[in-house]
Amino acid sequence: MDKSPKISVVIPCYRVKAQVLDVLSHIGDEVTRIFCVDDACPEQSGLFIEQHCKDRRLKVIYLSRNQGVGGAVMAGYAAALEEGADIVVKLDGDGQMDPRLIPVMVRPVAYGLADYTKGNRFYSLENLKTMPALRLFGNAALSFMSKFSTGYWNITDPVNGYTAVSGKVLRLLPLGKISRGWFFETDMMFRLNTVGAVIVDVPMDALYAGEDSNLKIRKVFLEFLWKHTRNYIKRVFYNYFLRGFSFASVELVLGLALMSYGVGFSLVKWAEAEARDQYASAGTVMIGALSIIIGFQLLLSFLNEDMRALPRVPLQSRLP
Repeated sequence: MDKSPKISVVIPCYRVKAQVLDVLSHIGDEVTRIFCVDDACPEQSGLFIEQHCKDRRLKVIYLSRNQGVGGAVMAGYAAALEEGADIVVKLDGDGQMDPRLIPVMVRPVAYGLADYTKGNRFYSLENLKTMPALRLFGNAALSFMSKFSTGYWNITDPVNGYTAVSGKVLRLLPLGKISRGWFFETDMMFRLNTVGAVIVDVPMDALYAGEDSNLKIRKVFLEFLWKHTRNYIKRVFYNYFLRGFSFASVELVLGLALMSYGVGFSLVKWAEAEARDQYASAGTVMIGALSIIIGFQLLLSFLNEDMRALPRVPLQSRLP
């Protein structure tokens, strides 16, 4: 960029009273504005911050009812855009994210190399030793599902909330439609894929000091599975049929058709053979088997094309 970008930081505040002042104290001078969003916190975190933090960059936003972490972040995003932010960083207030990494997080966006950056705690195998085993397993499972639903096959650690996004690109997203709960980070990536935004992983360490995470993976696993499946279907429809059509689209249609026909045909013929107490003929077996095999190969080919269809050119460089 020709001049220093206006960087805003959004911090959702819910039961983080014990850690948030320390987080705020480590935010550097590169940040122009800080938005702390009191999500109807029972600890009255917003009032606590106003009383004990005298940073002139600070603005506390109060939500009348709890909207979940996603709703708090969307409220912060809207406020940052209203004040003309060039880059918006989302940072948690529980002390697990080092505010001193903000310059590293925003650098790819500021230099036009990416539209959105995301922290990645899985980059170094040594750093994984500090992560509780249950969190590690849960994040790995969610990461695998997110690759399907978002289309960003090169991105891991999907529930990592340390992010930075271009203000230009953020204005294109339907903030009112993004998930209000813990799924919002992955939903953001899904929305970014539909507009062709480039996402880059930024290696980082996670800081664990014995605090409890508000995200309980075992409680949200089934909810996340459903939402990932829904977003995957929507993404495929948007990218391969509504906004574009390619050979991958043909592979998907033919693959599903042949797989469905092969499975249906085989089940019907198997039931008929059982009713007659006879073996199915070799020709009948071959028709069903070939349909399934060819259909499966076409679906694998589609999956390969989908993995290669990552956005390559940052969207912000194509926007006025």
